[in-house]
Amino acid sequence: MSLLIKNGEIVTADARYKADIYIEDETITMIGQDMPVPAGAEVIDATGKLVFPGFIDPHVHVYLPFMATFAKDTHATASKAALIGGTTTFIEMCCPSRGEDLMEGYELWKSKAEGNSACDYTFHMGVSKFDDKTEEQLREIVADGITSFKVFLAYKNFFGVEDDELYKTLTLAKELGVIVTAHCENAALVAELQQQLLGEGKTGPEYHEVSRPVEVEAEGTNRFATFLEVTGAKGYVVHLSCQPALKAAVAAKERGVDITIESVIPHFILDKTYAERPGVEGAKHVMSPPLREKSNQQALWRALEAGLIDTVGTDHCPFDVQQKHLGDGDFTKIPNGIPAIEDRVNLLWTYGVSRGGLDIHRFVDVASTKAAKLFGLFPRKGAVAVGSDADLVIYDPSYRGVISASTHSVNNDYSGFEGMEIDGRPEVVTVRGRVAVREGKFVGEEGRGRLLRRSTSSTPEKALV
Repeated sequence: MSLLIKNGEIVTADARYKADIYIEDETITMIGQDMPVPAGAEVIDATGKLVFPGFIDPHVHVYLPFMATFAKDTHATASKAALIGGTTTFIEMCCPSRGEDLMEGYELWKSKAEGNSACDYTFHMGVSKFDDKTEEQLREIVADGITSFKVFLAYKNFFGVEDDELYKTLTLAKELGVIVTAHCENAALVAELQQQLLGEGKTGPEYHEVSRPVEVEAEGTNRFATFLEVTGAKGYVVHLSCQPALKAAVAAKERGVDITIESVIPHFILDKTYAERPGVEGAKHVMSPPLREKSNQQALWRALEAGLIDTVGTDHCPFDVQQKHLGDGDFTKIPNGIPAIEDRVNLLWTYGVSRGGLDIHRFVDVASTKAAKLFGLFPRKGAVAVGSDADLVIYDPSYRGVISASTHSVNNDYSGFEGMEIDGRPEVVTVRGRVAVREGKFVGEEGRGRLLRRSTSSTPEKALV
């Protein structure tokens, strides 16, 4: 199979130029000007369009047992929604609970994705405990090509680790050359504040943020950075939401701690007033860390533009309206999460590049290339280059639309971004050389996605299942 994309404007993290792209089988084989059409090749005319490397979402939840229920997406529905939104690879959080066997959890998560995902995928391996089997199991999982861990400093007694377990995880990660991603909140403070608020009769969704204030996140971020500093491990703060936590992470960077920062699209676009709406309308917007005071958005955008924030993910975690009602009368029982996998790229483009001050090359870097480099996928992913996988997004910046649950592909009955305008969208999306999306519709092959096994070296090879 061969494909020729003609007349597009290629935009990467560090270059912008007009050229044609020729793809054979799954790989980009030539990039050049005015290329002739090879016999038998499909031709896509990208005149007036931007051609980006396929976007990478470094933080999604697809299969997730959580808070007495399950996230609504399957790998089939989530991957189609991702592709329609321009995301050609996602990294899923594999999150067995403290009561589950680590290896059994890993195999379960793999089985859910295999043969079901339409786009490529890999995992961050959750470490929810560190017992006498954990080290051996983690070594086996890393040998299988999963070269990033996930720890929770929140959700104690379910996902969360104690400080001694965090230390052991980071020490092992340092030895193995593995990056550790971390949810940074102080679990003990959250628990105390939750009980205090409930005892005062403050039970609605508007009190979720009050129970997890910015100080709680800043403390967790600083504590994670301290453990990284002591162990010498490489760390990645997930879904950073606020200025105090940002200051803690940046201060750690400045003193030489090997720490990178992810924020997620809801925290750039939504503020805490959405979660303060009465009843289930507020519950729809409950996530952790919570949506914050609007003033934090400006700090996040400035940090993103300046290169202090490294990636933008989603923390995609869809629970429907019925599930959100589980928290009626007790905000601590609202399943946490906002669906976003389909909307991330368009929202970042619209409110970052089109209507904001985000440089187009930073846009590509934070939504694709940086994640590829951090998590052992570059240059296979995150690049438009000869030899790279032919994951490409032909983007139409002239498109105008409105986000709505009535038209989205996520398996969820509401959108956290209902009614928001977008200034562009992917017109064509390819996954390893095959067209998966045309004009906002999935036209690809279900189950074609592959598990991406990764290297821990500083110059990762093109690891393949």
